[in-house]
Amino acid sequence: MSHAKGTRRLVPCLRLLREMKREHVRPDLIIYNSLLACIAEEGLALEAWAVVDDMIAMGILPDRQSYHHILHATTWEALEKMADQGIPRNEQTYALIVKRIASSEGVELALQFMHEMAKRGFTPDVTATQDVIKLAAHLNFPRLAIDIAQNFETHSVRRIDGETWMSCLVSSAESLYADGVQKCWEKAIHEMNLTPDEGTCISVLHTCGRHGLADLATDVIRVLRSTGVDWQEHHFAPLLEAFSRVGKLKEAFGTLHLLRSNGIVPLPETTRPITDILKRDLDAVDGVWKILDELRDEGHVIDAAAINTIIEASIALGDLQRAVGAYKAIREYTSKPDIETFNHLLQGCINTNHRELGDKLLLDLKQANVRPNALTYERTILLCLTQPTYEDAFFYLEEMKAQKIVPPLRVYEAIIRTCVVAGDSRYSLALAELEQCGYSLSKDLQRYIVANRSS
Repeated sequence: MSHAKGTRRLVPCLRLLREMKREHVRPDLIIYNSLLACIAEEGLALEAWAVVDDMIAMGILPDRQSYHHILHATTWEALEKMADQGIPRNEQTYALIVKRIASSEGVELALQFMHEMAKRGFTPDVTATQDVIKLAAHLNFPRLAIDIAQNFETHSVRRIDGETWMSCLVSSAESLYADGVQKCWEKAIHEMNLTPDEGTCISVLHTCGRHGLADLATDVIRVLRSTGVDWQEHHFAPLLEAFSRVGKLKEAFGTLHLLRSNGIVPLPETTRPITDILKRDLDAVDGVWKILDELRDEGHVIDAAAINTIIEASIALGDLQRAVGAYKAIREYTSKPDIETFNHLLQGCINTNHRELGDKLLLDLKQANVRPNALTYERTILLCLTQPTYEDAFFYLEEMKAQKIVPPLRVYEAIIRTCVVAGDSRYSLALAELEQCGYSLSKDLQRYIVANRSS
């Protein structure tokens, strides 16, 4: 019977009881508790109470251990029976209650019993406490989870395990809870020497980017490399955002070269946080040159993406001349313009209807052996449409299609609007192509065609 209880195997236990009955052996409290342990392990509440009824019929009263076994299968009725028999709750009782409630995701109720336990002077069970902490973390209450963990370690010699702290870290990161991420990272990674997976690191990086935790983001990048994860663009985008939020533009620009040296091409989205800072005013744009000069004098290579942020910000501030000046200065920093450089400048040409500069940029692009992409063609076509004579727009449209690039909807809409206003019947051809590409004609454009065609 002891073996059956130890292995929590109900069927062997029942077979032994059958043999005992056949041999007229009277069961005692130990036998009944062993049976209750097996039944409760299976979660058979009705059967557990049937055993209790049989115990009472045999003149054997259940003790605290009996009810502890029943608590595995049911909670409230067992507690009521204990109270009726005058059996007080002890630490194990509370631990079983808390674990039972935590398994049903009742975090508030579990905390009530933990508070009651503390008022009675009982030390919380570490396993039950960890269950509540992990439940709070799972339910996206990272602050609560961390508070429970810290409070437990303050009042107990036992320590919360690494798995539980890691669940707090993940929950904090997913909730963008900066204070929690910092505490849990220090605890789990530095004090307990745990190794986070890549997904956890990415979530932590997003929190760093949102709250400007540049030092922590740098440490996460280090951990990623130490675990053998290949660096990718999406690892560095939050790092650049963190640097930008705390005004560490020098470190941000230096990181751009680190990306390129590891075979990672910085995207416009990667450098967006830097550009957003520079867009505030022209003084911010002009101040960047001092930073770039310092980096160059220290022997760093200035990435084209760094200059592109100046170009994009200048254009956003309506200063095309400043953007062109930055473009001309690229080679002074041993860099070469990339496709994003030309795309930003073409946007500036569109904003100012400067077709002549656009033609020169396209020539420079060709001489630099930079391959145009879909955005390059799109902006070239839109630039052509800013002019009274827009025949070249159709030329670039055909060239775009010849490169197996599907023109975006906004290109067709721009062509249609221009042709309709000019009384150019080719708008119908653009309409047909629009539909062939699987696009739908917006109601706004339909009204525009009707209004301008009839006028």
